[in-house]
Amino acid sequence: MKLTKILPIVALATALVSCNKPAGELVGVGENGNFKEANPYGMVFIKKGSFEMGSNTQNALFGQDDNQFMATVEAFWMDETEITNSEYKQFVNWVRDSIAYTLLIDAGYEEFAVTSRDEEFDEENYRINWKKKIPWNSKDEDIVDALSPLFYSNGALKTTSFHYRYGYMNYEQAVLPQNKFDVAKGCYPEGATTRVDTFWVDERNAIHDSTITRPLREPADLLSIAIINIYPDTMVWVRDFQYTYNDPMLLKYFSHRGFSDYPVVGVTWEQAQAFCRWRTDYLASSGIDAQIYRLPTEAEWEYAARGGRKLAAYPWGSNYARDSKGCFLANFKPYRGAYNDDTGTTTMKVAQFRPNDFGLFDMAGNVAEWTSSAYNPSANTYTNDLNPNFQYNAKKDDPDVLKRKVVKGGSWKDVSAYLRNGARTYEYQYEDRCYIGFRCVRSHIGD
Repeated sequence: MKLTKILPIVALATALVSCNKPAGELVGVGENGNFKEANPYGMVFIKKGSFEMGSNTQNALFGQDDNQFMATVEAFWMDETEITNSEYKQFVNWVRDSIAYTLLIDAGYEEFAVTSRDEEFDEENYRINWKKKIPWNSKDEDIVDALSPLFYSNGALKTTSFHYRYGYMNYEQAVLPQNKFDVAKGCYPEGATTRVDTFWVDERNAIHDSTITRPLREPADLLSIAIINIYPDTMVWVRDFQYTYNDPMLLKYFSHRGFSDYPVVGVTWEQAQAFCRWRTDYLASSGIDAQIYRLPTEAEWEYAARGGRKLAAYPWGSNYARDSKGCFLANFKPYRGAYNDDTGTTTMKVAQFRPNDFGLFDMAGNVAEWTSSAYNPSANTYTNDLNPNFQYNAKKDDPDVLKRKVVKGGSWKDVSAYLRNGARTYEYQYEDRCYIGFRCVRSHIGD
């Protein structure tokens, strides 16, 4: 055989090998698998690991030992501090502005919407033009009238109208045995149903919700719609502590810039969930493909609080609430009520005490924190040891006992026993307190 006939064959074989895409073989869809997730702003990476979940000392809250067990959690990102007033206010302002834009567009001011030059304005399908400034101080009577639903008669903002609407999938309904998708038939079983919540707003601007049962024929049937008033309840400063003068906190805690770096309080579990959803959508609107923001599970929270130390009672790595010099290591209630002995009386600015070994601040004290986990005193006896989580998405018509959510970390008004890593208590998902806040997590993508 002549050399000239061999060369083309050798060249073709070399090309196939160099491209690593042999003809007729499985080569994937061409996406680069060497993905490295960017560090989310203000979050700390928590590497995957195992730990003994539960109190490693006698439970001082209930006088009995918890059922400890070995748990393993995947890697995730966590906010280095609790969500502050300033950060939550970004959410509040976004909701306020989106309502204002919508009111103006509905009133006929199409310049506040983004539309295609080739198409007429579509009242049902448009995008807000965020670059167009809202004429808050306009003297135009028509504009004032259009924005009037956002104001009281005295000109103050009507924060009770700050409603955030979003949808979420009821996955716990999808995994029910009777709702298992029939692969052979390509449909859900005959007679499959799903329970979902539906929300609506009446003419008085009051939010109503109810639970409905409907046939399950397609994934969209698993969708619930939530409408949440997202403004913090500032009245908690007086409501939670009667016969005390907390009026200055009631009036200024969320609104004054002097409290910008303090943890947001007066936020229900449902409002915290809405914040996580908004934060996820806000990130997605910037074109960033990432995992959703959410509240941490109880296991994730406790693992993060321990900072890699398996037996320490507190996040700072010791079994005591003070250091060798006698200084308190968190903002809580020392002794019988000498609140100021730890340099704080109520809440303090975030990150005033040193972080734990993972770089997380205030995992004990300042404000207690919502988790995504439902509360059951015996949950540790039956949850899985891999990413353990007892979660129940309570519907409107469920009893209150099913609407309890785990709260961790202790707060400025709690004694030190509540600050221990394994300590757990609960609050109802619809309640807000002046001593409960939250922080977000995001699952990590890749190794």
